[in-house]
Amino acid sequence: MPEVDRKQVLAYRVAAQGLHRRQTDAAALTVFDLGLQSTMRDTAAVSLAARLDAVLTEESFVEDPRFVLAWTHRGAPHYHRAAGLDAVRAALVPLGEADAMARMQWQRKQVEAAGVSATEGLFAAARAMHEVVDRTMSKGAVSTAVTRRVPEGMTYRCRGCQATHILDQVMRLAAIHGGVRLESGVWPAALAPVTGRPPVTGAPDPAAAAAVVRHYLRLHGPAGATEAAGFTGTTAKTVKSCWPDGLAEVRVDGRLAYLPAEDLPALENAPEPDVVRLLPPWDPFLQSRDRALLVPDKARQKEIWKIIGNPGALLADGELAGTWRTKGSGRKRLEFTLTPFWPLPAPVRKAAEAEAERVATARGFADLRVGWA
Repeated sequence: MPEVDRKQVLAYRVAAQGLHRRQTDAAALTVFDLGLQSTMRDTAAVSLAARLDAVLTEESFVEDPRFVLAWTHRGAPHYHRAAGLDAVRAALVPLGEADAMARMQWQRKQVEAAGVSATEGLFAAARAMHEVVDRTMSKGAVSTAVTRRVPEGMTYRCRGCQATHILDQVMRLAAIHGGVRLESGVWPAALAPVTGRPPVTGAPDPAAAAAVVRHYLRLHGPAGATEAAGFTGTTAKTVKSCWPDGLAEVRVDGRLAYLPAEDLPALENAPEPDVVRLLPPWDPFLQSRDRALLVPDKARQKEIWKIIGNPGALLADGELAGTWRTKGSGRKRLEFTLTPFWPLPAPVRKAAEAEAERVATARGFADLRVGWA
């Protein structure tokens, strides 16, 4: 059984996720095998700036018909290849009631008290969204219309606006099954029907679910079922029930982990991660669930992954070497503050400042100022 240390794993992930050498075609990036999370405006464009030769603005990227934005993994918005959206939808059908309930995450208690099963409530909402969303609509308008069509237990009374709404996580999880996507580049959120959307079926597809686990292990491996479950928003038991074939066992600093067997040579011969990149919050590299491997120091983990308001991360020579934040001055100047975790050599600092220029371009700023904390 091959044995590797964390540095070798990080070098493999840098290369596997397209950070080692910039590419020319966004659709060819491996990160789209899982999806590119876009929780905040411009984060997707900044992730692409770290991986592509050309710097694309958010506006130019969102107009590319090869991609579609939808609520998918864990109910979070992700860009996917449009041609693969049906496979993503199939992979997100719960494999049982325990799986459906686990995906409710922070609203699990409300769903448990709803008087209907999580699966029943999820697909009642999916059918309602399929019926309601026949054109571009605001999220609020969709919520109002769908709330009238779902079981009462799947709704709640909002004190702030004195209205009844469908549970937000139920709506997010149901949208993809109802053939509903998000409008790219629109804020506040707007929803629209997916072109050629199929009828709502809710038929589980273990093979499709296994494909997502395989993609996770390829991009974030070697890893285990617990880490894959954390990404998909379900339980390790559910992930093990659709565990893909053809995996190699690997020991990472003595811990058993798994990787697609065909990727083992790439792990054993990972190139030196001799690059500097500025990664936005929720960049794929930061989505690995074994955070202690990414950043062994717990205090530094808390600097990167916060409860609210994550910063970006500075990747240097395979290590997460610091954080960065920005403050815009209108749409003219972007103020950068980079905070390294340790003293960085002058060439690394210079490379980070060059990356800041790429980030500013991706976000549509013509000027920037970089400061080091």
